[in-house]
Amino acid sequence: MAHSPKHHLSGKQISPRAVTGTESLPELIQSAFTAYNAGRIREACRLLAEKMLQPDVTVAMSLSGALTPGGFGKSCLVPLIEAGAIDWMISTGANLYHDTHHAIGLKLHAGSAAWNDVELREEGVVRIYDIVFDYEVLLETDKFYRKVMRLPEFQKPMSTAEFHYRVGRWVAAVEDRLGLTGTSLLAAAYRHAVPIFTSSPGDSSIGMNVAALALEGSQLLFDVNADVNLTAAIVWQAKEQGGKSGCWIVGGGSPKNFLLQTEPQIQEVLGLSEAGHDYFLQITDARPDTGGLSGATPGEAVSWGKVDPEKLPDAVVVYTDSTIALPLLTHYVLAEGARRTPKRLYEKLPEFLELLTKSFEAKKQERIGEGMLEM
Repeated sequence: MAHSPKHHLSGKQISPRAVTGTESLPELIQSAFTAYNAGRIREACRLLAEKMLQPDVTVAMSLSGALTPGGFGKSCLVPLIEAGAIDWMISTGANLYHDTHHAIGLKLHAGSAAWNDVELREEGVVRIYDIVFDYEVLLETDKFYRKVMRLPEFQKPMSTAEFHYRVGRWVAAVEDRLGLTGTSLLAAAYRHAVPIFTSSPGDSSIGMNVAALALEGSQLLFDVNADVNLTAAIVWQAKEQGGKSGCWIVGGGSPKNFLLQTEPQIQEVLGLSEAGHDYFLQITDARPDTGGLSGATPGEAVSWGKVDPEKLPDAVVVYTDSTIALPLLTHYVLAEGARRTPKRLYEKLPEFLELLTKSFEAKKQERIGEGMLEM
């Protein structure tokens, strides 16, 4: 492709205004976040506010790292859900478990990473870096989950989205009774019908309690097949209805892969024609050169069919701590008025799954007719 002479010098001149202390946060980001990862935060803010939060985009967030113990559920994720900025989520079970502490009135405290952990153990204090809480917080949260999960409505196999929606109703009820409305991610997701999936449901204290109840005869099981098909169905309906799919990846790990694998599930496994997710925004502190999924770039995702190659200009990776970037991004999009009516996707999951199933069956019959179906 031919370029005009010195086309690489066509970018905006770097000449920021002096910081005065009177700027709004969006003004500060647009002016002073000029390059390096500050520049990537500026690009991420604009990508979210100007493209990803348009009405025709279905936005998924994957969530890893210990964010809810630090209160980022209440400060950022709940406002984002209420603003219609998150349509569906994939989270570690740990984030949802620790989210529950806040909602049922249990206290977490600021501490120090330099404290002696042997002493903390002797005193019955649990530490997450510089956050500390009484060991009883875990026991009380376990007790809450076991009480809820023993109810008749939980005595069956279900997707993790159904499980979290049902749990969210009980969390919301406790939140309201204690005067803590607006505290919990689970409760906000229930109120706005935002489906939350967990890619590794046994890998958290919630999963541990489910396993414990199985020993006493509980019929609760997580249907991981339903999770795979429902997440793919959400993406398929978004694209088939003429819309777009946006991925907002906070951290990495299993939730990131579970979100991105929706496209290979559609294309590679189900054999349906699709090009990949349209928008890719990741906040990570992982390096790409170690080969780990957490640091994998959007370019690498293109090779798997996870991201539309034509949409790479709309892919941003911010290499920084999620606890720094998430409040900045949340403030920016809310200050810029990037609000939408919540899509309430949980209520539409059966319809989406039916659409995916019909498309898959039609493709299978087409392949049979062409003699291409392999056993």
